[in-house]
Amino acid sequence: MTRIALVVSDVDGTLLTKDKTITEAARQAARRIHAAGIGFTITSSRPTIGMRFLIEPLAIMLPIGPFNGSAIVDPQMNPIEQHLIPVAAAERSIEVLERYGVDIWLFTLDTWFTRNAAGEYVPHEVRAIRTEPTVVKDFAPYVARACKIVGASSDFELLRRCETDMRAALGEQATAVRSQNYYLDITPPGRDKGTFVATMAQRLGISVDAVATIGDMANDIAMFAASGLSIAMGNAHDEVKARAKLVTATNEDEGFAKAIDMILERSAAG
Repeated sequence: MTRIALVVSDVDGTLLTKDKTITEAARQAARRIHAAGIGFTITSSRPTIGMRFLIEPLAIMLPIGPFNGSAIVDPQMNPIEQHLIPVAAAERSIEVLERYGVDIWLFTLDTWFTRNAAGEYVPHEVRAIRTEPTVVKDFAPYVARACKIVGASSDFELLRRCETDMRAALGEQATAVRSQNYYLDITPPGRDKGTFVATMAQRLGISVDAVATIGDMANDIAMFAASGLSIAMGNAHDEVKARAKLVTATNEDEGFAKAIDMILERSAAG
């Protein structure tokens, strides 16, 4: 096995517990990675503004990948690469989400817009990304700057059907995938967590076989496929676990820290 030179982790459901906190064990695990001379970074469906609080406790020095890796920013949140949803695809996405009657959010690189401040998942997202939304009457002025559009609903089956219809409606104009059972993310075309892994490997001058990835949702499968070692969280769906090489414990049972130990053991053996 190729020695691991870089670890790329998902955030929600992986690095963070259900209450959106980093455990001390997770902090220590990140320190062990750094001490071993292995690079460490994160990619997430989160917007840039929702990843800032993770940089210092995890001592991240490499670029990170918000918006499912369709943007790359440095640890100071300065953009390195930024891709946008084509305007026609953004408008079509909003039309489909409206037809399904789900709450709609639009994210630019630095702002979260909503038309409904009382949306069911707004408090949850505020708690998660530690940022309040900007309430607007119309998304039209912002679609040309859309990094991500989200449909939020507690009707998981409805959102699953919406995902299927969204993919049919958008084709290759944008990427549509659920980052959580309750969030359907629309992001720029041709970019995902897998392309983020490939870009980071290229930046560091290493093979993708030397990259280990950790995740829990369908949007993490792309980075599993792009890495030499993939680890699914114990709380992941069976279809996600089936696409990973290893499975760790849940995010409520220090699964991230245990995954890091798996990586260090295998890297040492390699």
